[in-house]
Amino acid sequence: MELEFDVHVDANALYDYMLRHTFTKAAGILGSTAGALGIVAGMMQRYPIYVIFGAVVLLYQPVSLWLRAQKQALLPVFKEPLHYKMTEEGVEVSQKETQQFQKWEDMYRAVSTGKSLILYTDKIHASIFPRKDLGEKQSAVIAMISSHMEPGKVQIRS
Repeated sequence: MELEFDVHVDANALYDYMLRHTFTKAAGILGSTAGALGIVAGMMQRYPIYVIFGAVVLLYQPVSLWLRAQKQALLPVFKEPLHYKMTEEGVEVSQKETQQFQKWEDMYRAVSTGKSLILYTDKIHASIFPRKDLGEKQSAVIAMISSHMEPGKVQIRS
């Protein structure tokens, strides 16, 4: 079975990926916790400086990720759509004359957000499949990923 589709990774898709990647790691969770605790402590003790500190800590990461996503979306690689071809052996991605192939057994994990399916090729790098671009092929893509990767590596919700 083969499955082919095109996706356009825009700033919104990049931001969605960055948010999920950052806030599922210890540093993202710790930063959010520290910011929330600062706000709560400031309100309870009536120290506005704690509230301001907490708000800055809470807002810094999402705002900086949004700015980074906007900047990355301007790179030439994100200007053209990416063409994906999923086969029994793995996933091929191509754009113009450039082509890469990754075997299913070499895939790190697959996760989902409300806006995207994310197929990690290692701990940091991933292919982002915006749900809006997948359309009716979304369930077929999920089935292909789920049937070719170990169940422990797949954390996708439809």
